[in-house]
Amino acid sequence: MENLSTNQRVLLATILSLIVFIVYDYFFIPKKPIQPVDQNRSEKIAVPQSNSNSAPVTEHKAPLANSSSALDNQNLLTIKADKFELFIDKLGRIYQVILEEKRYKNAKGEQIHLFDESKLPKPLEIRFSDQKLNEEAFKTPYTYTGPTKIKLGSNKKTITLTQNLSNEIVTKTITIYPDGHYDLKVKVANAHPYYISPGYRPNVRIDAYTVHGALIKEADGTVTWIEDGDAKGTEIFKGATIAAGFDRYYTTALYNLDKGFNVVVSKDSKDNPILFIEGKKDLSIGGYVGPKEYERLAAIDPRLTDIIEYGFFTFIAKPMFKALLALYHFIGNWGWAIVLLTIIIRIILFPLTLKGMLSMQKLKDLAPKIKEIQQKYKGDPQKMNMHMMQLYKKHNVNPMGGCLPMLLQIPVFFAIYRVLLNAIELKGAPWILWIQDLSVPDPYYVLPILMGVTMYIHQKLTPTTITDPMQKKIFEWLPVVFTFFFLTFPAGLTLYWFTNNILSIIQQLIVNKIFAAKKVNHE
Repeated sequence: MENLSTNQRVLLATILSLIVFIVYDYFFIPKKPIQPVDQNRSEKIAVPQSNSNSAPVTEHKAPLANSSSALDNQNLLTIKADKFELFIDKLGRIYQVILEEKRYKNAKGEQIHLFDESKLPKPLEIRFSDQKLNEEAFKTPYTYTGPTKIKLGSNKKTITLTQNLSNEIVTKTITIYPDGHYDLKVKVANAHPYYISPGYRPNVRIDAYTVHGALIKEADGTVTWIEDGDAKGTEIFKGATIAAGFDRYYTTALYNLDKGFNVVVSKDSKDNPILFIEGKKDLSIGGYVGPKEYERLAAIDPRLTDIIEYGFFTFIAKPMFKALLALYHFIGNWGWAIVLLTIIIRIILFPLTLKGMLSMQKLKDLAPKIKEIQQKYKGDPQKMNMHMMQLYKKHNVNPMGGCLPMLLQIPVFFAIYRVLLNAIELKGAPWILWIQDLSVPDPYYVLPILMGVTMYIHQKLTPTTITDPMQKKIFEWLPVVFTFFFLTFPAGLTLYWFTNNILSIIQQLIVNKIFAAKKVNHE
């Protein structure tokens, strides 16, 4: 590294930044080491079998192939609210939820269905540790006394489901609220050990840019994400407060925010995480099925907002989203809220940005002398670096002064990147003219192209010490590369980057003018 020239270091920093940008989602999602099941412990926790109706067993085995029950997806009752329609089957499980709000539509214009009905387990599915009892449970329907279609108004509604088995009686009491959350009480008369699941994650928005899988929040506040394909086997979380399956925008979760519960994470044949909660004779927990809307989750309990995944820079991203939300309530338009937030961020970071810009200007002025030293001592890197450092010291220039401020801003960029990528609030949210949904790419690619153009203009205005023709060409192609990336990014994220580029151009013009004036005064 010491033998690299300033030009090579800058080029390397840019390429590394680009690589980080591409692979960030993969490498920076916190993973918790697997907690192995100790078969020698006196206390053993049964491990549920994924993708089957088999009971949890005390030894971990490979998941069995999907098996079906004659009662699968046979409707027992339907609960319809203003925001959703929920279907419960004869095995006492939530097998489908349809979101009824206008903005929750798929590409075909149909209301969104949250679940793939072929995936197991389903929300509120119970599996007994006793194999025979479990097999009986998947053949015995729950009973319900009351209307099979319930209209949920502004008040909550309580329903009771009962399953009479040969050696057990299971009672599920579910109180459903208009916002999609529910209170659940499970009673097993003879206390047979069992597990209950929040269900396989929603299967609506799956893409290469966001995390989808399972989330567990522990009593100490630690949040662990296990991405699809990354489940390693059996993991046990004792005293957890939230267990949720989620995709980009939607979730199914069980929670006990005060007392907690034990969570067992198994996996299916594709190494996707499957969640189960260890049951009790009298179990009382909460649940939620629906979109990961910040205000909706906060209204239920502020601690539930941890279900919204912001990644490695959550400590920056979460307050940033709160600021964006406040701006939206002030302006009434998510697009303009993004523009205003970008301006505010640039103002806050301006002292840091200015320092970096001035350093780059100084380096530009020294470029001819730097080139002269490089050519003179081309065969002696050590001597070349020594003379370069003397040059920097003489003119009071820090060779990394232009890069460090930029690197310090990377966490802010990734935080806003996560916020705008994961915010379901942008779904169906218009900005202006043809941008009618900030959660999907610009249909006419106008914003990505403008983003690329402004990036190119800013690049031309920004001073550089690069003299090598090949390095120059690589830098000149970066706006094109970024434009292609942003063609598939949500319009909201592209709008942020485009606005950021415009502000960068304005700042650069101001700095160039200031620096030119300083040079005139010195002369």
